[in-house]
Amino acid sequence: MCLFARNDGFCVCFSPKMASGMQEKQYTPCLLNFFIYNPTFGPREGEEEKKILFYHPSEVEKNEKIRNVGLCEAIVQFTRTFCPTKPAKSLHTQKNRQFFFEPEENFWITFLMVVLGVKHFPPFLTGDVCVYFTEEIYWSKLVRQCYSMYKLFNGPFSRAMEAGGVELLMQKLEKFFYRYLQTLHLQSCDLLDVFGGISFFPLDKMTYLKIQSFVNRVEESLSLIKYTAFLYNDQLIWSGLEQDDMRTLYKYLTTSLFPRHSEPELAGRDSPLRPEVAGNLLHYGRFLTGPANLKDPEAKFRFPKIFVASEDGYEELHLIVYKFFVIASCFLSLDQISASVEVTREFCEQLDGLVGPQLTLLASDICEQFTINRRTSGPEKEPQFKFIYFNHMNLAEKSTIHMRKTASVCLTSVHPDLMKILGDINCDFARVDEDEEIIVKAMTDYWVVGKKSDQRELYVILNQKNANLIEVNEEVKRLCATQFNNIFFLD
Repeated sequence: MCLFARNDGFCVCFSPKMASGMQEKQYTPCLLNFFIYNPTFGPREGEEEKKILFYHPSEVEKNEKIRNVGLCEAIVQFTRTFCPTKPAKSLHTQKNRQFFFEPEENFWITFLMVVLGVKHFPPFLTGDVCVYFTEEIYWSKLVRQCYSMYKLFNGPFSRAMEAGGVELLMQKLEKFFYRYLQTLHLQSCDLLDVFGGISFFPLDKMTYLKIQSFVNRVEESLSLIKYTAFLYNDQLIWSGLEQDDMRTLYKYLTTSLFPRHSEPELAGRDSPLRPEVAGNLLHYGRFLTGPANLKDPEAKFRFPKIFVASEDGYEELHLIVYKFFVIASCFLSLDQISASVEVTREFCEQLDGLVGPQLTLLASDICEQFTINRRTSGPEKEPQFKFIYFNHMNLAEKSTIHMRKTASVCLTSVHPDLMKILGDINCDFARVDEDEEIIVKAMTDYWVVGKKSDQRELYVILNQKNANLIEVNEEVKRLCATQFNNIFFLD
C-alpha cells in the first residue's frame, strides 16, 4: 500500500514496497506476436489473409493469423463507436497485453506481449505487479519506434505501395522486421526509451564555432553533401537534420551501428600515436558504411539509403558514416548525399582527404573540452544523488544513472525497482498538463524526486537515509543550481 498527499502540484509517496531490500520476484516481458495489416485489402469473406502484410512469428498457422488479425480489427472498430477519432490503443487481458498503432491511414501495427511469471493479469491490479501497467508506456513507445526505424530506411508504407503495390510492401516489411525484431529486448526498456532523446556534448563557444566552420567547409567543398551531423563519444554536437529524423538516426547510430564497430577500436587503443601525424596531417579516419578500405581495388561503394523529411514530404539520401578514432576519443561526421547520384571511389577519396585531416586538427580542441567537462563535474566518487533529465523541446537528455545503454544492454547504477518508480512518476506527469513535483520515500535509504516544469522533466534519486522532506527539497535545489544553472525549474 502507498500513501499519497497531493496539494497544488506537489505529491509525496511513501513506498513500503521496497522495505525488504527490494528483493521481489522479477517478471520478464516476452513478445508473442507482431503483425501489420490493412483491413481494406481483404473486405470480402474468404479474402481475410490478404489483409496481413507481415506476421511474426511466420510459422504460425494461417487460420490463427487470420483469427488474431480479425480480433484486433474488431476491437478497433468497436472502440470507434465510442470515439471515432481515438480508437483503442491497448488491450489488457488476464495474461497478455496488446498494443495498436495506426501510423498511416488504414495501416495498423499490432504488438502482443506476455509477462512471464504472471499467472493472471487482471485489467485493474494493485500489488506486486502493478508496475507493469506503468511500463505500458514503454512498450507503446516501442511500437512507434518500430515504425520510425522502418520509415528511416524504407520510407512510409505508401511509398512502397506507389512503387510496387502490396507485393513490394510485403517484401520490404519482411526484410526489415525479420532482423529488427530480433534486436528488441523488452526487459531492458526504461525511461530513456520513453523519451527517445539525444545526448548533447557541451562545448565552449570557440570550439563550437570551429566545428561549425568545419561543417560549412565540407558542405561547400563537396556540393553533393546536403546534410551533416557531428558527434563525439555518442553525443551530438551539430546536426542539419530535422529533429524527428535526427532522433531516429541517433538511436540507430548509438545502439546499432557504433556498437558493431567498437571492437576493432578497443583493440587499437593502446597503440601509440605516430609522431608525424600532426605535421603531415595523416589520420586514422575510416568509413563505417560503404568501403572498408579505400585502397582495396575490389572495394564496394554502396551505402545505405535513408528517408528524411522535406518540403515535398520526404527525400531519399545516401548515408555515409565516417569515423575518426585517436587514443580514446571518437570523432565522426555523417554526410548524406542525394540518392539519385552514385557515390564513386573518387568522391570517397575526396571526402576522406578533406574530412580526415580536419578532424585530426579538431581532436585536441574537443579532447581538451572533454577534460574540462570532467573536471567541472566533480571528483570521481559516488555522488549522493543520481538523475535523469529530459527536455521535450529540443529532445536533450542527460543521465548519470545509465552506465551503458544499447539496444540489447541497459546497465544502470541503481536497483531496477527504483527505475520502476521513475516510470510511475513519469506516468503521473503524462496525465496532467500542469507543472508538478512528486517526492517518493522508499523504506530504505532512498528518496526519489520528479520535477516537471515548462516541458522539462527531472528525476533525482537520493541516498540519504535520515533526510526529511525539507532537506531533500534543498538537496534537489542544489543539484539544479550546479547541474542546470541556466535552466528554469518551478520551485
